Amino acid sequence: MRLPHLPRTRRGRRRAYQVVVATTVLALAPATWLHVTAAPRLRTVTDAPTAPVAIVFGAGLWDGQPSPYLAHRLDAAAELYDRGTVRAVLVTGDNSRHDYDEPDAMRDYLVRRGVPARKVVNDYAGFDTWDSCSRAHRIFGVNRAVLVSQGFHIRRALALCTAAGIDAYGVGVAARHDVTWAYGGVREIFAAGKAAAEALLQPDPHFLGPREEGVAEALR
Repeated sequence: MRLPHLPRTRRGRRRAYQVVVATTVLALAPATWLHVTAAPRLRTVTDAPTAPVAIVFGAGLWDGQPSPYLAHRLDAAAELYDRGTVRAVLVTGDNSRHDYDEPDAMRDYLVRRGVPARKVVNDYAGFDTWDSCSRAHRIFGVNRAVLVSQGFHIRRALALCTAAGIDAYGVGVAARHDVTWAYGGVREIFAAGKAAAEALLQPDPHFLGPREEGVAEALR
C-alpha cells in the first residue's frame, strides 16, 4: 500500500496540519463533554448523597456468575445499601438470550451480600448504557439515583442518565489496571461520540415496554 505524499509547500503543510488538529479536536470533543459534565457529580461510597435507588450497570458474566468487574460494582451497591445511602437497587443488564441472564445473577449476588431480595429490582433489557438510563426513568420511574460502575465508564453513565431525566450522582469503583481496564478506557473514547448523539437525540431504547412498579414497590 502506497502512503500519501506529504505536501511539498509550506502552505500545504500548514493546511494539512490544521486539518489534523481540527480532526483531533472534533474526535475528542465528545470525551471532553463527558468529563466536564460528570466531574461535579462524581462521589465515593462514603460521601455519595442519599437517593432512593442505586443503579448498577451490567459488566458481563463468567460461567453464569458476575465477572470480577461486575462483582466490584455490586459490592459497592451493597455497601451503599448497608450505609442507608440508598433504599433499593436497580440492576440493569443483558438478558437477550435464555442462557445469559445478567440481572438475575446480579440480584442473587446482592442477596448473598445481605441486601433483601425485595429491595433488588431487575431490568432485563439494559442492553447498553443509554437503554439502562432511559428505561430507569421511563419504565421504572427513577428520578434520582446513585449510579455505580467502574471509573472508566461512570462519566458516560452520568451524562446519559442526566440526559434521560435522572438527577444522578456517580460512584466510580476502583479497578485493577489490567487488559480489561485498558480496553475499557480506549472503548470509552469511541463510545463518547455515540453517547453525545444519544443525549442529543434521545432515541427510544431497544425495548421500551410497559411501565413497571418494581422500584416503587421496593421503596414502600
